[in-house]
Amino acid sequence: MLAVLKQAGNGYVARFERHFAHAVEEVWSWLTVNEKLEQWFPELEVDDLRKGGVIKFNMQDGTFEELMIIYMEINSVLEYTWGEDTVRFELYPESDGCRLVLIEKIHQITNHTPKDLAGWHVCLDVIKSLLGELTMDSRKKEWEKWYEEYVRYIDTL
Repeated sequence: MLAVLKQAGNGYVARFERHFAHAVEEVWSWLTVNEKLEQWFPELEVDDLRKGGVIKFNMQDGTFEELMIIYMEINSVLEYTWGEDTVRFELYPESDGCRLVLIEKIHQITNHTPKDLAGWHVCLDVIKSLLGELTMDSRKKEWEKWYEEYVRYIDTL
């Protein structure tokens, strides 16, 4: 399912939602424990997990961008800067696991936006795959498929 993208104020909000057949604590660990995080987003590394702490983004050129954690509640909410934007993960317990909501506040739609949206889409599916809830053949092929979908989706806005 595509993210829902809506205009909000001077920007946009993209909302992804996924159900996991695992407890909040398990899914939280995939967002915050570096050994798990690197399996679905190898460029990210939690440096200091607290409000005001830092997540490092490896730019693959020997430099790192520091993403500031602007809000955090253990096993519930993790929000951090993403360039000019913000990314927020929310976890909600459910009787058969949990629901993860990913909200990206987007300052401005650019040619890069569908790439980011496809990336988040596939990252969430990779977490499901790592938890044994989904089978994926090729991460690259999945990204290419979803990238085309998000390009079409953004063109309709």
